[in-house]
Amino acid sequence: MTDKNLQEALDKKARYGNDINLEAFDNSNESNIKSAADISDGGKEALEKVGIDLKEENRSASFIQVDNAPIQVDVKEQLPLELMNTGDAAKKYPELVEKYWWKAVAADTDKYTAKTAVEQEQGYFIRVKAGTKITAPLQACVFISNEKQLQRVHNVVIIEDGAELNIISGCASDPHVDKGVHIGISEMFVGKGAKLSFTMIHSWGENVAVRPRSATIIEEDGQFISNYVCMEKVKDIQMYPTTRLVGKGAVARLNSVLVAPPGAHMDIGGKAILEVPGTRAEIVNRSISTGGEIINRGNLTGAAEEIKAHLECHGLMLAKDGYILAIPELDAKTGNAELSHEAAVGRIAPEEIEYLMVRGLNEEEATATIVRGFLNVDIEGLPESLAAKIQETLDTFDMYEGA
Repeated sequence: MTDKNLQEALDKKARYGNDINLEAFDNSNESNIKSAADISDGGKEALEKVGIDLKEENRSASFIQVDNAPIQVDVKEQLPLELMNTGDAAKKYPELVEKYWWKAVAADTDKYTAKTAVEQEQGYFIRVKAGTKITAPLQACVFISNEKQLQRVHNVVIIEDGAELNIISGCASDPHVDKGVHIGISEMFVGKGAKLSFTMIHSWGENVAVRPRSATIIEEDGQFISNYVCMEKVKDIQMYPTTRLVGKGAVARLNSVLVAPPGAHMDIGGKAILEVPGTRAEIVNRSISTGGEIINRGNLTGAAEEIKAHLECHGLMLAKDGYILAIPELDAKTGNAELSHEAAVGRIAPEEIEYLMVRGLNEEEATATIVRGFLNVDIEGLPESLAAKIQETLDTFDMYEGA
């Protein structure tokens, strides 16, 4: 990638969605927070909500980046697991840079990837050596502590042949932060017979703009499970992770659970490209608008014979002024590709509420029961404590806001 390519990408406006003037935000690498203990009480509560355990109980490793500075990199003793800042890893392993850096996501994809590529690299590097199965989850956290902060993250995850890892990625901002920008580039590589579970939970400030750019490459008999949860207001989020299944028997499952309160704009999608025979993929999206905007994009591309994939995109409107747009796409490039999709957007049927009210629930209790059931996507790989935390959020969320 040449400097000219990157400069051209930087100079362009965003290809789709709302454009962000990155020059209006603080791009510094310094942070007043030097350790997790320095994070405010409100910030610690925000991290707990997104699954980050600062006590590191039942965690194999922990990475925390505040603004553009890594403040914590811990791996439990004797675990065959590498975890470090991406910039440090690039210096230590130049041979890995040639093989993995900017190979899943092109640095000149858009202005956000280009901005990340030209700056000093931050983010996490994770590598699990071949045949190693890490049982306890690794937690990786990125946190915005300063007002009008531009946060840049470039993550590289390598799960070598036969290895397994569960990552909990919690992203949040301090409660006093109103405006900011988060750019998160994640490149993930799942080797032959390897398995990666990746759960990302977002809890940003009300006027924070979020621009993840992620891609995963899965080799023969590899498995990738991606879970994304965002149930709080975020000003503007735009993400469209791409998964490439390049080895026979590779499997990908992408789940997302979204709740958009008034003032939120969520442009969320996912794409799976099945490049060789015998690959399978599933994309499941559950979204609720209580007054905010949701655009659900999903694409399944069958580029080989004897592949099987399914796309499910369901939206529930709980407010008259909410907005949900579902855009399912099936792209079959061969005559023997089995691709299917379900897409539906609607309101709760009155007879469903009446059915539960006859059995003793009031109207609000009946509605809440239906909504919780609607959002109950089977999220594989979550620790019990995190699953309970998500359920607690569902139980306390004001589902009638804006209705």
